[in-house]
Formats: sequence, structure tokens, C-alpha cells
Amino acid sequence: MQTTYKILNKTIEGMLVLIFSLLVLDVVWQVISRYVVGQSSSFTEEFARFSLIWLTVLGAAYINGQREGHLSMDFLLTKLPQKRQHKRNKVIQIFMAIFALGVMVIGGGNLVYITLKLGQLSPALLVPLGFVYAIVPICGLIIIFFSIYHIKITFNPNHNEY
Repeated sequence: MQTTYKILNKTIEGMLVLIFSLLVLDVVWQVISRYVVGQSSSFTEEFARFSLIWLTVLGAAYINGQREGHLSMDFLLTKLPQKRQHKRNKVIQIFMAIFALGVMVIGGGNLVYITLKLGQLSPALLVPLGFVYAIVPICGLIIIFFSIYHIKITFNPNHNEY
């Protein structure tokens, strides 16, 4: 499980860097085409919007796996004894997995299914919107994996991550 965790983190990091780089190039091209060439490209705004969706959702899944980057109020948690901190972290991870399953995997999966079934295409790129929204259930599964991974670490008394 540790190897899968590391490979998944490296893969997501690479994807985030790639998506962000493409987003920067897209926006730079949009500015150049609008102000230098005098005619705005038709696809740049839509591509920027879609890549920002992917960057945000994938980044949230990545930060969930890191456990250090999430904004949290842990003042009261750190005041608990170590054993109760472990139990509280387990409960938090369970709720995160339930949320990811219900909202992201099931709800996002339904969104993908409906948009693909209806044949909705993006106006400029003519990409099926189901492919754009597919990142939601994928990241839901990633978050569930990370939650299970962190719960497993919580049960390991020899691990000092928490």
C-alpha cells in the first residue's frame, strides 16, 4: 500500500505540473492573441476553464493525501491525549471517505453518465463534457484510497505521522 501511495502521489504531482503549465501557456497565448494579433483565439477561454477545473479537483485530492496542506483547526485536537487523537483522526478519515463516495464518486459518476448520454459537447473545443467532469469521480476514488491509507497508518502504533 505504501508503494501505491508513493506512485499515486508522484503521478498526481506530475499531472498537476503539466496541467498548470498548459494553463499558463493557454492564458499567455490568449493575451498575446488578443492584444498583439488583435483577434482572440476561440478555444483559449474554454480550455482555461476546463484545466482550472481539473487543477482544482486534482489538487484537492493531492492535498488530501499529503495531510499537511489542508486548512484545519486542530487547536482542540492537539490538546487531546495521543490515543484520542488517533480515534478522532480515524473518524475524520471515515467521514471524508463517505463524503468522497457519496458526493464525488456516486454524484460525479451520475453527472458524467448523464452528460455523456445526452451527448453534451463544449462549444469551442467540441469535447464531450462528460470527459471534463470525469475528474470528479476519479478524484473521489483517490480520496477514498488516501483515507483508507491514513486509517491504516492510524492503526499502526509504530507510525508517528499523527
